[in-house]
Amino acid sequence: MSEAEFLSAYDAGRYERPSVTVDLILMSVVEDALTALLVRRDEHPHQGAWTLPGGFVGIDESLDAAARRLLASKARMDNAYLEQLYTFGAVDRDPRTRIISVAYFALLPPERFAAALKAAPELALSELVVPWSGETGGPVEACSADGEALPLAFDHADMLGLAVLRLRGKLDYSGVAFALLPERFTLRALQDVHETVLGTRLNKPAFRRRMLDSGRLEATGERETGASFRPAELYRHRTAV
Repeated sequence: MSEAEFLSAYDAGRYERPSVTVDLILMSVVEDALTALLVRRDEHPHQGAWTLPGGFVGIDESLDAAARRLLASKARMDNAYLEQLYTFGAVDRDPRTRIISVAYFALLPPERFAAALKAAPELALSELVVPWSGETGGPVEACSADGEALPLAFDHADMLGLAVLRLRGKLDYSGVAFALLPERFTLRALQDVHETVLGTRLNKPAFRRRMLDSGRLEATGERETGASFRPAELYRHRTAV
């Protein structure tokens, strides 16, 4: 039998098909707090709970195409660099049916969320509360602007927890922290981002020495404006080191 003959006779219904979804983990640092974009569910299951922006993948749609579509339609954003984080496939993760979800992850500066939050009242940039230290791992919690705990649907607390864990693990050897900063920034701002992501205070002289010795920073020769004290020097991320 040729391959063409095999394929023409193949029974696509021979095996049950799980559904596939994409969920978007869009994170930022706002006022020294780690945050993520969430959407309130208006239908069952978990009606009234909060989830990551996401949806089902079409039968003729690639995962990346679905992620881009959902970024625009659910998160009300575009032109964000998304990368696959992990595939979540616990059998009972969704009460409707067997659903496998591919989580995509992006770090964005706070201003990228302003238009989306204004256009879609069901969206919220919620503060993440990480109940574990270092790279212990585990689910995280989400809070509203007034500190109220937000119930998270499905396994999205685990998705957010894995995103925080991955972010902490990549902080020292990659440029992920710079995605949360403007083009020009102070060493203080860079340390603030690291401390927020890591959930701990860092020794100021040791941190600055490590950053300056890393070769990833380039002095701009400029200083911050509007400071009431001696203006701090501004740096930029040197992308090629």
